[in-house]
This record gives sequence, C-alpha cells and structure tokens, in this order.
Amino acid sequence: MESTQKGRILAGFLAPHPPHLVYGENPPQNKPRSQGGWENLRWAYEHCRQKIKALKPDVILVHSPHWQTVVGHHFLRVPQLAGLSVDPIFPHLFQYRYQMDIDVELADACAEEAEREGLIAKKMTNPNFRVDYGTIVSLHMLNPDWDIPVLGISANNSPYYFTHDYAQDQMIKLGEATRRAIEKTGRRAVLAASNTLSHLHFDREPEIPEDMSREYVYSFEQYQWDMKAIELMRQGKLDELMAILPEFMEKTAAEVKAGSLVWMLAAMGFPQMPAAVHGYGTVIGTGNAVVEWDVSKVADRLSETQAPTTEEEGEACPA
Repeated sequence: MESTQKGRILAGFLAPHPPHLVYGENPPQNKPRSQGGWENLRWAYEHCRQKIKALKPDVILVHSPHWQTVVGHHFLRVPQLAGLSVDPIFPHLFQYRYQMDIDVELADACAEEAEREGLIAKKMTNPNFRVDYGTIVSLHMLNPDWDIPVLGISANNSPYYFTHDYAQDQMIKLGEATRRAIEKTGRRAVLAASNTLSHLHFDREPEIPEDMSREYVYSFEQYQWDMKAIELMRQGKLDELMAILPEFMEKTAAEVKAGSLVWMLAAMGFPQMPAAVHGYGTVIGTGNAVVEWDVSKVADRLSETQAPTTEEEGEACPA
C-alpha cells in the first residue's frame, strides 16, 4: 500500500558482522561468556547506536552475505521471527537467542519494485526460518534493544558466476528498487550493509579467542587495500571506490563482493559526501570498518533550499 507521505533513507552504515563482536560484548542473548576483546570495533558501534536513536527510524534494512540464495533476491516476510542462532564456524562464541519484528509491508513493496527492475524477487514466508548470523550480528550491534522493526535481504550469488559488472548492475538495481519501496511506503529508514572489507583470514585461533595480543591484520597488502577503500569513503569519492572494487575483491577476497555495500550506496544515490569512519579493526585477520553516511543532513539541506520564502509564497499565491 502506497503511503500519502513520501518516505526517505536517513542514513546508511557499513556494519561488519564478525560474531566475535557480540561475544566480546556479553549481551544476555548470547550464551558464551568472554573477557572482552575487539573494543575498537565495539566502541565504534556505540556511535552508530546513538545516531540511530536520534534519527528514530521506522525500520532498519540489512543486506547480509550469509543469507545466500541461488535464485533471486529474497526478503524476510514473516511478522515476527525468533529462535537460536549458532555460528557454524564459531559455535563456542555465538549461541544467540533472537527475536525480531519484520516490516512485512515494506517487504512486499521491495519485492514488487525489484521485479519492476527486472530482478527475480522472492518473499521468505516460512515462520520457522532460521535467520543467518550476519543479519543478527549487524542488527544487534546497531540496535541491541531490538525495538525497531527490521527487514532482512538475501545475497543472491548467482550473478557472480557471470561477470563483476553484471553482478554490480544487479545490486544497483536492487538498491534503486529498495529506495522506491521506502519512498512509496512512507518509511523513515536506516540501511545496513553487513560486510567486512578484506576477508583473507587465519585458520587457527588462539587458546583464548579474545586475547588481543594475537589479533592483527592478515597481511600488509590487505591492510593497504583496506586503507585505500576507507580513504575513498572518507573523501566521498564513491566513483573511484566503485572503480577499484573489482581489483580489491580479487586481491583480498573482499566480502563486499556479496553486494551489500553497493546495494546500500545505490539506494542512497551514491552520495557524494564524506563518510564518517567510526573505527577499523581486525577479527582473525579480516579487515572491518564501521562507517556512516548521514544522508538525512543532505535531504534536510535540499528541503531548506527548495522551500519557498514568505515573499515567494506571497507572489505565488496573491491575496
């Protein structure tokens, strides 16, 4: 159903999802207990939480690389989902009891708009569906109160069997469809791209996983690539960022290949504005950055410049 009030995207966050971050925080939903760890990333997320509380969005949308679908882009479409999520690689770190409210009206609109773009879109209507840990970790780190409805979107990996350009074109279309759905439903929305950056990692962990003396970047080359991508975000040079993504993915197995970051940037219209980088850190050698694009400020400035003055109103509507 189309709203009489036009919705808009308020902000987008690059929101990496290592389960270690939830583990290090010791929330009541997670059974394993830690002695801390990965503070630079966990504290970076605190800035995002404050921003989201201030923006008061109606919904948080998250695109996750760990909900992988072969045929089409899928949208969660069950009013409420709950269960136990256990990370298959780190079950000793992540056993999380989750409960989330889904914005099903927005899910319908997103699927409809995706189909208008020529994409294959599906609605996930299984009430027993187990939500992937990538979706859960990003949403928890952004809003641990879970008091805002959400919408999860899958990562359709099939396009990557073709070419990088074809795959990225799909994600741009999905982003544009998402933006139209948000506008039509009148939602004030926050977006989350659940991606790490460089993704080459170690295959052994220390005896104490949260021992930060054993946490460092996988390689200097990988670190340099992460810094190059982050610096382009900081400078607002998204055209240059898009241009280097293929090589970035090839050299570092960058998880942005799943499309989450491109989907989010496309939905926001590739904002030519400096991003706020709240923090960077490694988890088992992978590069993770918590980054914010506050596009609400841009929209507010546009509204102010487009609003007629009192004098102009008088001229347009004479007594």
